[in-house]
Amino acid sequence: MNSIIRKISYYLPEKLLTNNHLEKRFPEWNAEKIENKTGIKGRHIANEDETALDFGLKVAVRLLQDYDKSKIDFLLFCTQSPDYYLPSGACILQDKLGLRTDIGAFDYNLGCSGYIYGLAMASSFIKSGIAQNVLLITSETYSKHINSKDKSNLTIFGDGASATIIEKSEKKGIHKFALGTDGSGSENLIVPNGGLRNRYNPDAELIDDGSGSYRTKNNLFMNGPEIFNFTIKAVPIVVNQCLKKNNTTIDDIDYVIFHQANKYIIDYLRKKLKIPQDKFCIDLEYTGNTVSTTIPIALKNAIENGSVKAGDRILLVGYGVGYSWGATIIEF
Repeated sequence: MNSIIRKISYYLPEKLLTNNHLEKRFPEWNAEKIENKTGIKGRHIANEDETALDFGLKVAVRLLQDYDKSKIDFLLFCTQSPDYYLPSGACILQDKLGLRTDIGAFDYNLGCSGYIYGLAMASSFIKSGIAQNVLLITSETYSKHINSKDKSNLTIFGDGASATIIEKSEKKGIHKFALGTDGSGSENLIVPNGGLRNRYNPDAELIDDGSGSYRTKNNLFMNGPEIFNFTIKAVPIVVNQCLKKNNTTIDDIDYVIFHQANKYIIDYLRKKLKIPQDKFCIDLEYTGNTVSTTIPIALKNAIENGSVKAGDRILLVGYGVGYSWGATIIEF
């Protein structure tokens, strides 16, 4: 049994935080400098009363408008900003979407590799006969993890959600996967407080990172240099592993979509892997780094603008928090 991506949609909240807004908040920042450094001009941000579950519901409703939802027999929900510890957001989404009750549904906690892992699980469920039509939802509100005085992370991350339908198919649309994990880097991208090991601390001390950005242990911490070092080491390896598993080369790939971390990192990787600019995606100008949602956003846009056409072979690569990474090749 093979699987194929049938439909994709994404949702971005209305509120747009532009570089000009950040420049007013942090006079030492320059809007043009932020864009040159990250490739980002603006990012969509959740309001206080908006959650990842809200976004997941909105994008799924949009995707299912012209699709028979009774066909869905598994629901996967990827988020690192859940509404609740329990119950699972996927269970709530099953009810709110009016999906059948004789289906499987669960959440999984992964960041920037989350879409790749979701495709891997959906494809596996279909190949094993557990499911025939899987709804994969990714949704993040990382902005809620970021301190309002953390000018570094505020420039990078945006909020958003995606929904994808993966179907059983005679055509092999989703190919083999290469996956990786290295938990030794877990403390380099982390929210230290808020879980059951370290509870949320309302009196947490404000920490200066030495470059004018401030956070507490209740907030997101990212060790930028270590994340960069991990990325430039892991990504070329997983790309080569994926190509080898699928008995192909980068020359036979029609288009490449990496997790849209920031322009500097992905362009560095493009040059390192010698991928031509004309078949490489950079798509984060007005979305920023939306974590598990960057790849489906970029993929949907590439389909709509003609960068990806029927029959093309697209290499997808995710990497980040965990550390966790993965790659696959897809065709439509």
